Amino acid sequence: MTLDLIIRGARLSDGAAPVDIGVAQGRIATITPNIASDAPSLDASGGMIFRGFADSHLHLDKACMLERAVNRTGDLKGALAAVTAAKKDFTTEDVYARGARVLEQAIGQGTTLIRTQVEIDPVIGLAGFEAVKQLKADYAWALDLQICVFPQEGLLNYPGTEELLRAALEGGADLLGGCPYTDTDPEGHIALLFAMAREFDVDLDFHLDFDLDTSWRHLDEVARQTIAHGMQGRVAIGHVTKLSMLPPDALEQSVALLKGAGIALTVLPATDLFITGREHDHAVPRGVAPAHRFHAGGVCCTVATNNVLNPFTPYGDCSLPRMANLFANVAQLGGPEELAACFAMVSSDPFRLLGVSDRIEVGVPADLVLLPCESRAAAVAEIRRPVWGMRAGRMTFEAPAPRILRP
Repeated sequence: MTLDLIIRGARLSDGAAPVDIGVAQGRIATITPNIASDAPSLDASGGMIFRGFADSHLHLDKACMLERAVNRTGDLKGALAAVTAAKKDFTTEDVYARGARVLEQAIGQGTTLIRTQVEIDPVIGLAGFEAVKQLKADYAWALDLQICVFPQEGLLNYPGTEELLRAALEGGADLLGGCPYTDTDPEGHIALLFAMAREFDVDLDFHLDFDLDTSWRHLDEVARQTIAHGMQGRVAIGHVTKLSMLPPDALEQSVALLKGAGIALTVLPATDLFITGREHDHAVPRGVAPAHRFHAGGVCCTVATNNVLNPFTPYGDCSLPRMANLFANVAQLGGPEELAACFAMVSSDPFRLLGVSDRIEVGVPADLVLLPCESRAAAVAEIRRPVWGMRAGRMTFEAPAPRILRP
């Protein structure tokens, strides 16, 4: 066997002994404790090798726009108003440039799989979608990009939006999203999106229940429609900040509801912390759904970035270990198993949600990322930054550890 590269001393799981990984023609050719070969090599130094991080909910089209869109009130209405006003000036070139900036940050943070949400309506038309579709092609050398088109400002209340969503699905969008809380007819919004998803045979990903009022919610209708349409395992919901306010019994009922309907939950800590609870002047609630409770209950749960440098989230560096660490802080998690679960919610679980295998075995493409730590819990606790990454055996980024220069 002729190898192109050997990665020496890599750990594939917590507590495992280091192994060598041989790469040939862009694929993993062998995994064994010691490879006898004079092929070029990389020393993993006992660090952890995995398939990279996966960001299950990221808005590329409205990223990096703080200089042109300010959230005057800090809440959801203020963020929506700021983006609505700025969106009138979006162009394909503008969205592409801002999206590329974020993708390159994500690549350097070890992210290899992203689901991006793209707004579709008569104001922006298909300009954002066309830009992101080009980004998907242009950055395929480093990561996989799924495009979820959705009506941010409503569907039934916004004539022309349905036709544009259909055009995007016909033009290569991977799945369909929804935002019932901005529609004058939320249940009609949900029903129409399920009908379109069945028609185009695509998955659904909803922005849902983004407030703290537990007297009403759309979650139950989404669950009902999921089962009615036989779409278990094909529906995800994001935000769902209402879940953060439920007492234990009601929370357990919601866990059972999502598990029974096969609905995945995506929690977006940075945005949810920034936006929610603005009406409180003391004892401000966190507003972050307890993903760890759903994870423990058997629900597919992910933690994701959502927004970067915009009115919904005026910060961000695309580090998913940082996002997992933020969630762990909010949820007050500190044990090794708890932190390992947080790591899963930015790696293996979003891979599963997006329908992509994260297995490292002989025969699969050599899509690999090295973390300078020996466990998943340590990666979250210490917000470890990846040292390098590769796709099909080709290096995509390097971020060497700092050198300490002693006197």
